[in-house]
Amino acid sequence: MWTSGKRVVMWMVIFLMGMATQGGAEVTYPDLAAKEFKIVRGYSQEALACIECHAAKTPGVVEGWKLGKMAHAGVSCYDCHTVTQRSPMASQCEGLKGSETYISPMVSSGTCSRCHPVEVEQFQKSGHAKLAGIPVIENKKFLKLMYHFEGAEFIGNPMGSPSNRAARSSGCQMCHGTQVEVGADNKPIKETWPGGVGTRYPDGTIGNCTVCHTRHTFSIAEARKPEACASCHLGPDHPNIEIYTESKHGQVFLAHGDEWEWDSAPDTWEPGDYTAPTCATCHMSGIGELGTTHNINERLKWDLVHQRSEIRSGVRGDGKKGEVLMKKVCANCHGTTHIKVQRDTLDSTVALYNLYWDKAVVMKKDLEARKLLKDDPWKDGFQELMYYLWHHTGRRARHGAAMGGPDYAHWHGFFQIFQVYKDMEALYNLRVKTNGIEALSPVMSTGPL
Repeated sequence: MWTSGKRVVMWMVIFLMGMATQGGAEVTYPDLAAKEFKIVRGYSQEALACIECHAAKTPGVVEGWKLGKMAHAGVSCYDCHTVTQRSPMASQCEGLKGSETYISPMVSSGTCSRCHPVEVEQFQKSGHAKLAGIPVIENKKFLKLMYHFEGAEFIGNPMGSPSNRAARSSGCQMCHGTQVEVGADNKPIKETWPGGVGTRYPDGTIGNCTVCHTRHTFSIAEARKPEACASCHLGPDHPNIEIYTESKHGQVFLAHGDEWEWDSAPDTWEPGDYTAPTCATCHMSGIGELGTTHNINERLKWDLVHQRSEIRSGVRGDGKKGEVLMKKVCANCHGTTHIKVQRDTLDSTVALYNLYWDKAVVMKKDLEARKLLKDDPWKDGFQELMYYLWHHTGRRARHGAAMGGPDYAHWHGFFQIFQVYKDMEALYNLRVKTNGIEALSPVMSTGPL
């Protein structure tokens, strides 16, 4: 079924052709057929100067750009990288010294919005924008984790030193993003750029579009493949790419993905171009009656990443609406019985995980009231285990059920959840019985995997 937006595309094709077939007879529209359409190509002298210089100095960048849609549309380096002299990111490279042209190596979502306003507006409402950057930029517990613990301040590494920042700059910010800081020359300092999807720029805008549409080709095909998401959505705490690869969807992709049509225009990439969904298909792409969205919260019911799963609301989306929309995605390939079983299983999985978590919270509150918790949670076996119950094995169980990865739902999920819970229960009973805290944490340093 074509949506209204897709009908517009079809009629535009008919109008541009100037003729159509109606009832077996050819119908001609002479006025439309005679209409002149002109495409003017070419670059300004300033743009050509940038291209020529970078073709010599950074040829890989220019070659990538030449192969992408930007070059085909006549969008050059100059169009994306130039800023006003007043911009907090304005600087000049050697080739521009003394001219009135200012550039920035950083391209924020504000620049992208000049041509892609709808996409950027949708993106700003998603978990990939401000919410993504909160842990690295605002969350006090996470800041302490990055700098005091991981950055080794607790063993004497000076706060704010380059090596103290290394855990953040090499890891955390590359997925979450960070607040870009600039020096006197308006260029980034303290390794605060580049960063991940939730990067906040000095011009006040949020979002790094090149995380998914990588520089400088900005390929839509690349963004549709699961590898685009795999840079961040992997590992012990949210192994989404591993779960996808294990799932039947991933199995079909691995077997036949090389034969699929990846480059269809937005809102025309439909089943038939592919025979199984990727991450983008379910969470973002136009499919059936649904249009393309850059708000990855729109089709989600549950919050599967926080300590207790709740139906999404507020800035995290509308979970009740998200459930309806995700079912519409599934309906393009599956019958109602199949869809109901999958969604009911996810609901039951969330209920089971929440039961474990709620009972763990009861134990922790009692230990806290009895003053039987250490101030440093990373030296306290009970609190370490509770972290892994949530952040590692609990997330794996929930995401495994949501995405059809049985090994992650079971062996990496609930099989380890019950073991972690039983160890927490044993520590709880021991502390209550002895009215004391064991001297050393019995938890292995890397935690249950």
